[in-house]
Amino acid sequence: MNIHEFQGKDMLRQYGVATPRGFPCNSADEAAEAATRLGGRAWTVKAQTHAPARAAGHGPRRAWSVAEVRRHADALLGTPLPAPGSAGVGRTVTRLLVEEGIDAAKTFYLGLSVDPASRRVVLVASSEGGVDIDALTAATPDKVRKVLIDPETGLKGGEAEALARGIGLSGKAVAPMCTLMQNLYRAFDASDASVAEINPLVLTRDGRFIALDARFNFDANALFRQPGIEAMRDPHEEDLSGAGLPAIAGIAPSPEGHIGCVVNGESLALTTMDLIRLHGGQSARCVDVRHDVTAASVAEAVLPMMRHPDLKAVLVHVFGGVLRCDAVAHGVIAAAREAGLAVPLIVRLQGTHDSAGRKLFAQSGLRASHANDMAHAVELAVAAARRSA
Repeated sequence: MNIHEFQGKDMLRQYGVATPRGFPCNSADEAAEAATRLGGRAWTVKAQTHAPARAAGHGPRRAWSVAEVRRHADALLGTPLPAPGSAGVGRTVTRLLVEEGIDAAKTFYLGLSVDPASRRVVLVASSEGGVDIDALTAATPDKVRKVLIDPETGLKGGEAEALARGIGLSGKAVAPMCTLMQNLYRAFDASDASVAEINPLVLTRDGRFIALDARFNFDANALFRQPGIEAMRDPHEEDLSGAGLPAIAGIAPSPEGHIGCVVNGESLALTTMDLIRLHGGQSARCVDVRHDVTAASVAEAVLPMMRHPDLKAVLVHVFGGVLRCDAVAHGVIAAAREAGLAVPLIVRLQGTHDSAGRKLFAQSGLRASHANDMAHAVELAVAAARRSA
């Protein structure tokens, strides 16, 4: 489950991370009033949707007068923001965030996520902020530093300091960055987040670190013990009108794609689709199955994707905790048979009843191949899609 940027910033402030002063707004009048209340000579007007890469579309807009704040608000409200690869399909902006302008001297990236390979939380930091971290890692890996965090100890002071110095900080800037990293980890851990990202994090000319953006994604399997997080859910953001299927973590299905995905959890969905793209493929549809599903509900959710006319391969990528892998297998197989699926099916199951699930696929008569890890699964899916093209 995702939350809005302004909600993420509220969380950050609770854990001692500084953010710009700002107000969420639902109209141009409210935006102008917010700018007046904030005072100053510069403001930022930001669309509040769960779609990523806002800056690539109708993203943050600088304003130098209250009248300009109003004009930006009028231009953004009611505008659909397309996600990458969505062929123009996107969510309509119904809410804005108006913030005070910040004079940044340097930008950074900080992000926490769960590393499936090590089953640990990984903290990623970079000396460049406001960029696509995956693209930056691929192009200039020397600008990105990572540390795997031991869940028994949390982020250690020495690890935070090494990371801070690794991205070029020195002198008086090191200690506040270390504190910020540890506060971000505390927020991540306490909220059962699967992703916590500040991009960009800026160092101001007077030596303060301020989070200009905040993105949180939460493990749906843990929401039962996070009523405060569940209360921040925005139903408006959980479906893309006209897209045919719900989007996963703000990414719209791509009409140009050829690989269908069945995953569990938004973080795993994002990672899977990113890896598909990095390997030269593109996902056509992505269906997220939750922990309380049955075989019948899986089949119902997956069937429309199985009937996609341009489908060239299907990747089932499930990391089951509460979710039973055999229930997913029964549902996917039932949908594949009803749809008359003829394209290759790549399966990576890990977790509760995974052996039973793999056995069901092996005995299904479908063109199913088993993958041992995430990278292998994506490689097989992209290769299969190319062969079927």
